[in-house]
Amino acid sequence: MVQAYKYSHMFRKALGMYDAMEKRVFETDDIVRRLAVLSSNRVFINNYPISNPAAVFNPAIIVEGDYAKIYARIIVGYFLYVSAIVEINVPLDDIYTGNANINHYSAQTVINPSIRYDIWGTEDPRAYSIDGKYLMTYTGRTVNYFNPAIRVERTLPVTAVRYRSKRWVNEWKKIHIYKLPMELHEHVISDKDAFLVKHNGVYYLFHRPHMDDESFYLIISKIDNDKDLLSIDVEYPKEIIVKDTVEVLRPSKFEQKVGWATPPIIVGKDKIIAFVHAVDTEIEAYRMFALELELKKDEVVVTAVTPSYIMEPKHPYEIFGDRPYTIFPCGLWRVDDTYLISYGAGDYMVGIGELDLSALHGLLDKGRIY
Repeated sequence: MVQAYKYSHMFRKALGMYDAMEKRVFETDDIVRRLAVLSSNRVFINNYPISNPAAVFNPAIIVEGDYAKIYARIIVGYFLYVSAIVEINVPLDDIYTGNANINHYSAQTVINPSIRYDIWGTEDPRAYSIDGKYLMTYTGRTVNYFNPAIRVERTLPVTAVRYRSKRWVNEWKKIHIYKLPMELHEHVISDKDAFLVKHNGVYYLFHRPHMDDESFYLIISKIDNDKDLLSIDVEYPKEIIVKDTVEVLRPSKFEQKVGWATPPIIVGKDKIIAFVHAVDTEIEAYRMFALELELKKDEVVVTAVTPSYIMEPKHPYEIFGDRPYTIFPCGLWRVDDTYLISYGAGDYMVGIGELDLSALHGLLDKGRIY
């Protein structure tokens, strides 16, 4: 499929974008040590009549104390593949000792389809912290999703914030939906792979719209820094129109499309390391690579790229599942001096690994641009 990038002229280009594309090669240096895999038959939903989900995958992660809170996408039936998001509490000790490969865990749904922006499914969450608040941005399948007459905004990013309810339990409140400006949003077929980043006081939305020119745009947009931006005092999620959009990267010649993977690592005053998944043109396998980005007030700079992929399907549960040859990283969380990465394996199971930071920096240095 030849991508036209018909709307590319409406986005500024990140400095170093084309240099990064030239440096990439179709090779893999897998630097993620696999620690655990969690299958659906060992997950029991305690607030839903069907005990075991049909599949549990594409998880975000938050680490609190001695526990990893895994926020995974579940489906309970394959007819329309409608998803909800559950919370699974897994002791860190189970992850590092391998006991998570055999133990059973309880789960409860925390984000369900409930509004026109996600009524056909809540998918692929990314969880992160901003100003001491825990947020989760997920893909909402909108009311348009199955309507053959409407090929506009079939999915949109939705953000929820965690809060302590009157019952003194943690709950999630849906507060935002994000859209491109009026001249573009009517051309958006879907918008996925999104999360917020606050850096130097500026809010950025990382997202990946699929436009009606059949191109997929890896972009970063800004949103206005309203003092009540993250407030839960809303009756209904607020539509936020993004601005100042920058196109960061396009697929290489051996790829169909790319999309944002996990939330980034903040590495300095201006720099972050962002992770990107990619689908190849041969067997449509999902792999991951990384970018070093400089977020300045008025521009985005690609300062380095890992020339090779840094993770690819290699274990049986990653190679065979509802979608073969798929690793789909959604979660990243720092634990002491390392990072846990959570990912979907085969669109069927939850995988958890550990990222080798020294190897990551070495690969970025091989693909340094600035």
